Amino acid sequence: MAAQPLSFRRVLSANVVALAPAYGALAGLYAWGALAGRPALIAGAGVTVVTVLLVQRYLGSLARFARFVSELSDVQEPVMPRLSFAPATEELASAAATLAMGWRRQRASIDNLAASAQAIVDGLPDPLIALDRQRRVVRTNIAARALLGAIAAERDLSMTMRHPELLAAIDALLETGADGNFTGPDQTAIEIVLSGAPELDVIVHARRLPRAAADGSLALLVLHDTTALRRAERMRADFVANASHELKTPIAGLAGFIETLRGPARDDVAARDRFLGIMAEQADRMRRLVDDLLMLSRIEQHEHARPAGEVDLASVLRGVQDLLQLKAAARKVTVELAIDPSLRKAVGDYDELTIVFQNLIDNALKYAKPSTTVRVAAQPAGDDQVAVAVSDEGDGIPAAHLPRLTERFYRVDNARSRQLGGTGLGLAIVKHVVNRHRGRLDIQSLPGKGSVFTVTLPSV
Repeated sequence: MAAQPLSFRRVLSANVVALAPAYGALAGLYAWGALAGRPALIAGAGVTVVTVLLVQRYLGSLARFARFVSELSDVQEPVMPRLSFAPATEELASAAATLAMGWRRQRASIDNLAASAQAIVDGLPDPLIALDRQRRVVRTNIAARALLGAIAAERDLSMTMRHPELLAAIDALLETGADGNFTGPDQTAIEIVLSGAPELDVIVHARRLPRAAADGSLALLVLHDTTALRRAERMRADFVANASHELKTPIAGLAGFIETLRGPARDDVAARDRFLGIMAEQADRMRRLVDDLLMLSRIEQHEHARPAGEVDLASVLRGVQDLLQLKAAARKVTVELAIDPSLRKAVGDYDELTIVFQNLIDNALKYAKPSTTVRVAAQPAGDDQVAVAVSDEGDGIPAAHLPRLTERFYRVDNARSRQLGGTGLGLAIVKHVVNRHRGRLDIQSLPGKGSVFTVTLPSV
């Protein structure tokens, strides 16, 4: 602990205060005649020298004590100074050191409790946001940051969640009367929809604490994701409506053919063979329809959960090409792959991406003109994306139909689609898989020229 020189003003004032009683006593003795002038001056000089030395040492002890106390707030504990010339100061330094040690232990305990509390909050599966009295964000957990992104502390909640009904409910929760007491209920629940791809249905449970916490938290928001539940309800309703609508025609056809085979065509071999062939086609159509509906339901149920695997798109596309090679040959269409050597892996699910490109290439084969080429080009799209474009040389799609192509059971040409074995669900499946992968589907088409379906996906 390096010693620093004392200021002249402090030394002078301390010496004046210490010498004043002695000078007063000598002056009194001289005035009463008890002490001659010369001895009085000699005594005054001696007292001055001794006092100055004593005051200098005492001030040095006080200065070391002051530095020791100021250093107690540092991370490392300072060395206890030797203050033997001022025993009272040494006792004070010892007491201050004991107090500082207790304060350090208390601070470490508080830090451990705060870290444990944050670890518990971060371990909660549901997003949690703590707000202060002014509706500013105080604390968030990992789930909240994953859902809403990084939320700066001391920032008003309205900068992150722009939902008037939620903000109004929180304001009512924190509203106080003229007496300073809260006037509203201490808890509430609000249903909101978080925008994005895909949208999320969320119930926000808001609760006011009995008193503000040490960090200023007064209200807690817990966001419970009900997307899967809502989608399951909608999927059940959609499945019943869509299935009943699409299955009605083939079931009616099967019933009619069965009735005919039981009656007039009972003994007509040629008619029976023809009817059985049609019945087999209708049964196969129903099977494809049910398979596509079930696949779409499974994909929609998990659409909010983003896959995290690494997929080699070149392998996916070559596998789909091999799978559809016979169909392409039957229609006299060539499938041409163009894969950029610098193509990176995509973030996603291998099986689902296989379904996407199988549907797109299969559609291109169905609607391509004979003796033409279906081109599949895969290449990087920026620093963190890859794009796969599937183009055909078919009749194209009128612009008015493009916005609705990914709707369930939407067909530009119903008769042709059914004749080619389409269920009307292929592009709906593609859309939902691409949404789950946080990608994008772009459709371009010119009547008489052909169509281009481009899927853009995040890359590794």
